[in-house]
Amino acid sequence: MKVNSAEIVISAVRPNQYPESNLPEFALAGRSNVGKSSFINKMLNRKSLARTSSKPGKTQTLNFYLINEMLHFVDVPGYGYAKVSKSEREAWGKMIETYITSREQLKAMLLIVDLRHPPSKDDVMMYDFLKHYEIPVIIIATKADKIPKSKWQKHLKITKETLDLDPNDTIILFSSETGEGKDKAWSVLGSFMK
Repeated sequence: MKVNSAEIVISAVRPNQYPESNLPEFALAGRSNVGKSSFINKMLNRKSLARTSSKPGKTQTLNFYLINEMLHFVDVPGYGYAKVSKSEREAWGKMIETYITSREQLKAMLLIVDLRHPPSKDDVMMYDFLKHYEIPVIIIATKADKIPKSKWQKHLKITKETLDLDPNDTIILFSSETGEGKDKAWSVLGSFMK
């Protein structure tokens, strides 16, 4: 898909702040610092629409990005970040859970994992949570450029086994450096918009 327009439209914490539109939405989940912002920027051909930060845990709201007036990306706070108080983490958890379980416009969840490492306990928990609520999941395995091509399949296998991946779920190798996986990601998202 050629992205002609992309803008952040609202940062929400409660359902009454979500955009009033029936456009399809794709939410991005993943632990802090896994590369969600870099993924968004690469997909949208923007350098810094989604702010990347060396300080993990910067996203504390649900950030809605309107793309081509056709769909929304929804960036949710990263999980597994230690420097946030327990009560803050619980509040984020509740906010994310409310969005995921009640938002009719949500077409699929993009679970962003780091290809270099086996998915974390939090990744597995998030995946199981999404399966429990029957939310379609697309796994985006980022940072593929940091691993030799010859080892991609080995790392993919570890990711699939750790998540106990449903064979019907798509896993996409992605690199925000090289653009690897970008076209495939758009084509998979497109299939959910029909």
